[in-house]
Amino acid sequence: NRVVDQITTRRLRVVKYRGSTHGTNEYPFLIDGQGLSVLPVTSLGLDYPVSTERVPTGVAALDGLLSGGGYFRGSSVLVSGTAGTGKSSLAAMFADASCRRGERVLYFALEEPGAQIVRNMASIGLDLGKWQAKKRLLIHAGRPTVYGLEMHLVRMYQAVEAFEPRAVILDPVSSLVAVGHRHEVKSMLVRLFDYLKGKQITTLVTSLTGAHGLEETTLGISSLIDSWFQVRDIEIAGERTRGLSLVKSRGMGHSNQIREFIISSTGIDLVPIAMGPSGVLTGSARLNLETERIASAVAMELELDRHERHLERKRKVLAAQIEALHAEHAADEEDTRAVIRETHERVRQLSEAGAQASLLRSAPRKKAE
Repeated sequence: NRVVDQITTRRLRVVKYRGSTHGTNEYPFLIDGQGLSVLPVTSLGLDYPVSTERVPTGVAALDGLLSGGGYFRGSSVLVSGTAGTGKSSLAAMFADASCRRGERVLYFALEEPGAQIVRNMASIGLDLGKWQAKKRLLIHAGRPTVYGLEMHLVRMYQAVEAFEPRAVILDPVSSLVAVGHRHEVKSMLVRLFDYLKGKQITTLVTSLTGAHGLEETTLGISSLIDSWFQVRDIEIAGERTRGLSLVKSRGMGHSNQIREFIISSTGIDLVPIAMGPSGVLTGSARLNLETERIASAVAMELELDRHERHLERKRKVLAAQIEALHAEHAADEEDTRAVIRETHERVRQLSEAGAQASLLRSAPRKKAE
């Protein structure tokens, strides 16, 4: 037995084994109802398979940030942020989406009982209880201080072997610092991630960070993570809202924009953050700006409509004037043609009268007898 911080861990070491190579390290072992369990948890390896299959996140807008596909199958995902920013909600959305596809999800809850998680997630429209009833979701709830790190790892191995999940959630992994130093927790997680990746199990872990250390994780595990989401509080005009950004996502194109992270009774949604004259706007300030923009657009449309009506009136007036001019021109043309005809007739008559007069003058006169 080894006792660290009043926590006992049974360990086994093979001192010698003639005729064969063997591990010389100490291995924690567990005695439970299934007997004696010993796992070589200190073994590390990077020869696990990789997959190009994509696993939806459970949030359509979040899939859009990941080139429209979601996580890679068997990858490790980190959601970090301050308290109350929705880390567990994102984990629950992922669990719900996986269960909907008929996959099994193993949820290690390190700070909340399973019944409380099910109750709380009902407030965002998730019914995790039905997945428990269908044996697709298994929640293992337990305080980190109950066991040492190695014993936690052994129990996680056992649970994975027994339940055979396609996805595993650790919420929050940062609470493990209560039973070990930072480097010890990181070492334990390295072994866990290697084990899960070797089985092509997608892993999502949440981590609590301080308000002034958002770009760092409490455990320094960011280098072990394939996709890292960061959620944070944003305070604008006396209102606190949430923001989400994608720090990195290996092997795929992804967005570098911060999105407003909205949690409602119907689930989670991401909306683009608006830029106003004073900078970034979220929440009511964003809605007010959008309302102002809509009102401005409506006013512009009304102004355009007014100008178009004015032009249409001017067109009609011009058309009426042109029609009147055409009518006046037609009347003038008719009068003028009548005068021309009369003049031609008079000229003709005058010509005929002149011709007759000339004949009369040129005719010979008879002498008087």
